Amino acid sequence: MDIKQKCIIAVDPGREKCGVAVLALDKAMLFHKTVTTKSLPAVLQKLERVYAVQTFVIGSGTTSKDKKKLIEETFPTIQLAVIDEYRTTDAARKRYWQENPPKGIKKFLPLGMLVPPVPVDDFAAVIIGERYLDAGKDK
Repeated sequence: MDIKQKCIIAVDPGREKCGVAVLALDKAMLFHKTVTTKSLPAVLQKLERVYAVQTFVIGSGTTSKDKKKLIEETFPTIQLAVIDEYRTTDAARKRYWQENPPKGIKKFLPLGMLVPPVPVDDFAAVIIGERYLDAGKDK
């Protein structure tokens, strides 16, 4: 018998790309990826089949209303929460460098001066999910 771990799916919505993260209720990161906005519905459907999703959490920023509507229509039986995403991009950059420490001469520069070589929307989604869980919404 395969029992799925309860989790949330967090989305950092954007015009061209979105960050997606799956977090266990203890904030363990199970999945994170930056995807095109066009592929978001298919990605969410795939994740919903793999994980026991209790709640979708979406950031309140760019295009959040459109993505909120999409999630509500696609997953009408799963709870949806909107979380303030103020400064999540800054926190995501910092988290990127924590998980991917700079190498060579870059390691001597302050992290605030470094620009990650890849989009960090997935890390922003992780931060959004952690904020939701920190607020005790799923306990």
